[in-house]
Amino acid sequence: MLKKARISKYIAYLFLIVLCIIWVVPVVFGVTTSFRSQSEVVSAGFRLLPENWMLDNYVTILENTSTAPILRWLLNSVFIACTHTFLVVVIISITGYGYSRMNFRGRDTLFFTLLGISFFPGVVNIIPSYKIIEAFGWVNTSWAMIIPGLAGMGNIFLVRQFLKGIPQELDESARVDGAGDFKIYFAIILPLIKPILIVCGLFSFVGSWNDFLWPVIVYTDVENMPITAGLLLLQDIYGNYRMIGQLMGSAMLAIIPTLLLFAFAQKYFIQSINLNSGIKG
Repeated sequence: MLKKARISKYIAYLFLIVLCIIWVVPVVFGVTTSFRSQSEVVSAGFRLLPENWMLDNYVTILENTSTAPILRWLLNSVFIACTHTFLVVVIISITGYGYSRMNFRGRDTLFFTLLGISFFPGVVNIIPSYKIIEAFGWVNTSWAMIIPGLAGMGNIFLVRQFLKGIPQELDESARVDGAGDFKIYFAIILPLIKPILIVCGLFSFVGSWNDFLWPVIVYTDVENMPITAGLLLLQDIYGNYRMIGQLMGSAMLAIIPTLLLFAFAQKYFIQSINLNSGIKG
């Protein structure tokens, strides 16, 4: 039995290593391509490391502030993603508290009905969503990216499930001392659900940052675009095998914020793997 367990462990390690290589090699190749000259990109074929490392691609990207203002796009994306994430955390924490702690008629029916509706593909809402955004005058503004999706039922479900691991005796004790719902929420619940809120915030930030289809639809003004819509524009400027190094350099700049975010916040994923990891009674 011990030998079989050891063999199974080695097979699992080998499988994970293969998956890691499959994921890492394209990323490394993209990074190294951004440091190659255009002639090397076209003529060298597949070579993981460049013959001559150069920063000319990044210099060209950063100097182009007219047709491709990538720094402006990055700032737009940071503002959009941070604002969207903050509002998401506020809304899902309050909503999750309501669905798990407050008793009202039809609570569970309403929750599971909205949860079921959320399983429909998001693409079916594109035209209605655009009409609503257009009616509010939010086309080509940051609000077109910030407001939609704030009350995602997936995040609310995670918060609700996490709250089920926190004993309601804490609420009852606070009520005996005269605390109301808002006092209980701010003083007791909010500090306890911080791990799951951080995870939901990370998912929301990455989802907002990486959203591609929606910003392409709602943005036509180059100055107001987020980075994902800007990268599509860069395909016309740098694509067609003319400036592949600049195109890859722009893509590498676009993923830096999310990589840093995961690097500093990965411990919170471990804390929130168990949705019932709240205080046990």
